[in-house]
Amino acid sequence: MKKITLTFFIAILLGLGAQAQLGSIKNKYTRADTLRGMLTPLRSCYNINYYHLDVKINLDDQSVSGSNLFAFTAMQDFNKLQFDLFDNLKINKITYGNTELSYTRESNAVFVTFPKTIKKGSKDSFTVFYAGNPPIAKRPPWDGGFIFKKDKSGNPFVSVACQGLGASVWWPNKDHQSDEVDSMLISIAVPKDLDEVSNGRLRSIENLPDGYRKHNWFVANPINNYTVSFYIGKYAHWTDTYNGEKGPLSIDFWSLREDSAQARPHWDADVKPMLKAFEHWFGPYPWYKDGYKLVQAPHLGMEHQSAVAYGNQFKKGYLGYDMSGSGYGMKWDYITVHESGHEWFGNNVTTKDIADMWIHEGFTTYSEVLFTESTQGKKAGEAYLLGEQKGIGNRLPIIGPYNVNKEGDQDMYPKGAALIHTIRQLIDNDEKFRSVLRGINSTFYHKTTTSAEVEAYIAKQSGLKLDKVFDQYLHYKNIPVLEYKIDQGILSYRWVTDVKGFDMPVKVSLNPDSYSLINPTNDWKTIKVDASVTSDTFKADPNFYVRVKKG
Repeated sequence: MKKITLTFFIAILLGLGAQAQLGSIKNKYTRADTLRGMLTPLRSCYNINYYHLDVKINLDDQSVSGSNLFAFTAMQDFNKLQFDLFDNLKINKITYGNTELSYTRESNAVFVTFPKTIKKGSKDSFTVFYAGNPPIAKRPPWDGGFIFKKDKSGNPFVSVACQGLGASVWWPNKDHQSDEVDSMLISIAVPKDLDEVSNGRLRSIENLPDGYRKHNWFVANPINNYTVSFYIGKYAHWTDTYNGEKGPLSIDFWSLREDSAQARPHWDADVKPMLKAFEHWFGPYPWYKDGYKLVQAPHLGMEHQSAVAYGNQFKKGYLGYDMSGSGYGMKWDYITVHESGHEWFGNNVTTKDIADMWIHEGFTTYSEVLFTESTQGKKAGEAYLLGEQKGIGNRLPIIGPYNVNKEGDQDMYPKGAALIHTIRQLIDNDEKFRSVLRGINSTFYHKTTTSAEVEAYIAKQSGLKLDKVFDQYLHYKNIPVLEYKIDQGILSYRWVTDVKGFDMPVKVSLNPDSYSLINPTNDWKTIKVDASVTSDTFKADPNFYVRVKKG
């Protein structure tokens, strides 16, 4: 029964994704997919510098209304651009100074024509006024949209989650992950008897004449669109400080008032140890200017930058279950640790195309391993990882198709982590491995990047030849198979792989008491083994994510 229960919850985690709206891979794509997923000339012609999202959330009819200011730099001469807004939301007008701009709509893309040529290098702006009813998420955070719930006392408890589907499901923006706005003012008006929390730092609260209050939050750092969020409810708020690598880091906790007595000790147990572990392995928390917030949400969780969404019911593990089956997953709160890990991988280091989302999810899943290692010891971290690997299906590649807003297979979580752990074994020097992780976060600090760029960085800094390793694990569903035979003390071995010329070293049991490094290729090789090692007892070091097959 325990195994059945564990398998069921692993399926929830890996099949649905606790922190992303993962869709199924399609074989055919439409023009709408391309308009959403491709960085076309009508998108690349301008670079977003600043947004001011200024909206009212009407709880009675579950609608949004207001505006968003786009401030941009022209990357080339143009007189037409694309921004994005779901077609069920009405555009009231688009203004450019005192001029109202003409526009057309196709699917969820909006094409705006300017009355003059915007010259390369110039800075300019326009404002979109809109209103409507965003979709209501049926299974948040796995499908996107607004979330309207009630707390135990019947008070409104409202938020949004939109990863994968896109932020344009509720506000107009350049909805492509490659262009993160440099800074942003988020102004959210809600009924005056409720609290509202968003990303960044609270600048002011304005009383409005209609019984609403506008909360103005300023984000001083680059932010990706899908992590822009709001939380509405009756909240308790308390603060703390973590003395981190860049000095004092403000910590803000926001739980529902009715849950604050339970939330305080629960969050205290994990947050500072988590920040300590992740700063050690990944480098300084990326958002000191905006602080770290943990906010209770009406859904399971999401990596909303500097305002991490939490909905794990103040339980250890994943809703009270150990996703690894190792026992170590019950030592800490999965959502607190995993979603906070995304502050480094996903929010700091962001992929230009979600086809490369394994960078976000693989490294963040590995952050769970490193947190376990930091708090419970290295063997505990390895046990946790090996437990999570049992959920890998190897059904499809974990890099998806580019330019159509589609991610790779859901294996990207544990298989991405297994790949990183395998590379750690190849580096065979934890301080060097740590320097690579920290180097990724400093080299791609507050930037968007690609899997290829991250792969090249890891290879260069580690000094290893990893191109075929990345190719096999990322672009093919199969993992390397070490085929072997043992005859009269002689081991014959080779790799069976999709990638030709695959030559990754691996540690195996040449004697029964330890693992030794061998260098297989796709051609058969031989080596002597201890007489006690047989075809039935021969194995590979389990820290290498490979399959061993008797030939």
